[in-house]
Amino acid sequence: MHFRTGVRAGAIVAAAALVLTACGGGDEGQGNENGDQQAGAGTGNGVFELGYVLPETGQLAFLGPPQIEAVNFAIKTINDAGGLLGKQLPAPVGRDEAASEAVAAQSADQVLGAGVDAIIGAAASGMSLAIIDKVTGAKVAQCSGSNTAPTFTDYNDGGFYFRTAPSDVLQGPVLANTIVGDGHSRVALVARADDYGRGLQEATRTALEGAGATVVLAETYDPKATNYSPVVQQIEGANPDAAVVIGFEEGTQILQGLIEAGLGPDNIGVYGADGLRNTDLASLVSEGDPGVLSGMKGTAPASADNAEFVGELQKFAPDLEELQFAPQVYDCVITLALAAQKANSDDAAVFSKEVVGITKDGEKCTTFADCSAKLEAGSDIDYDGVSGPLDFTDAGEPGQASIEVYTYDEQGKLQTVSTEISRLDN
Repeated sequence: MHFRTGVRAGAIVAAAALVLTACGGGDEGQGNENGDQQAGAGTGNGVFELGYVLPETGQLAFLGPPQIEAVNFAIKTINDAGGLLGKQLPAPVGRDEAASEAVAAQSADQVLGAGVDAIIGAAASGMSLAIIDKVTGAKVAQCSGSNTAPTFTDYNDGGFYFRTAPSDVLQGPVLANTIVGDGHSRVALVARADDYGRGLQEATRTALEGAGATVVLAETYDPKATNYSPVVQQIEGANPDAAVVIGFEEGTQILQGLIEAGLGPDNIGVYGADGLRNTDLASLVSEGDPGVLSGMKGTAPASADNAEFVGELQKFAPDLEELQFAPQVYDCVITLALAAQKANSDDAAVFSKEVVGITKDGEKCTTFADCSAKLEAGSDIDYDGVSGPLDFTDAGEPGQASIEVYTYDEQGKLQTVSTEISRLDN
């Protein structure tokens, strides 16, 4: 397949969100062997009941509040518009994913046991891979607003798994275009040895080579290692003019090593991805000299550029500081709810078949109330979410995505350079 990208917004604006994303996380997922039907799950009772498995503790705990509040806000939005299937939605049943496959699986059991029709989450791709067989095997819908690992595209989920976050297959070309556009041609890629790291590394490598660049190094590393000097030495030995680090918090140690080796942003191009988009990254790398990251760039799924939604969400949850992936999670809930209305059923075995069609090839609508009214009138709809147009593919994921290009300025502050639209061209 081919990709095309276009600049949607070029103004440099201050970035508001802390974005160590949940696109990865955990060890490489192999799914969960327990796909048995859970008590109370997978049947309709006329009430659309939601659950979630999202981070409340652990490495990605800061991503819990925006995603959980987005679920709550979406439920309020639906109820304020008259509810669904003639009834108000109850409060969601939520449990912690805790950056642990075992805990996430136990949490999924508890949420499924409550008889929910759909589960939002998990946040991390690794955690979703730990529960997807359990959830979809129970014939319960699952939707994540932050899973980006390409693994999910072809996963055998029985048609019950969806995501509103873009696959890294869409992010990789934007990262590659940014690197090549900055004039670099010899690129070293290092990434976490998990589904997220490998997936984004491969997407970036393919796009770099397609753009004429030479990938002089493409290696993965153990994210639980205590010493990343060998990774830095590999990069140094490859003699690149640009280095890409696809990691989470452990990436700060690699960046420190690169700077000490004379391979910082002052010397070569240094790039990250969503896992290193962090308002505090510069001070984490060098507390006394945050300017050491000046000029570093990266890419991430764009989240907080819908001013109306952000304002409404912050009014609903005034203490909310982090916004990353809140729009995508909100869209998960609204999309599933509209599918349930279209199917006139809260049984996921029935409404899951309507999810893809809700997002494309119909009459445009952008709010639950408007879309619901159109469905009531018998129209086919195309729900464009608060995170942007979804246009789901048959795999139940966006066929296009808004990808932010970010940078760090001379004070080490995170800034947005532009927002690119990346599309699958099948």
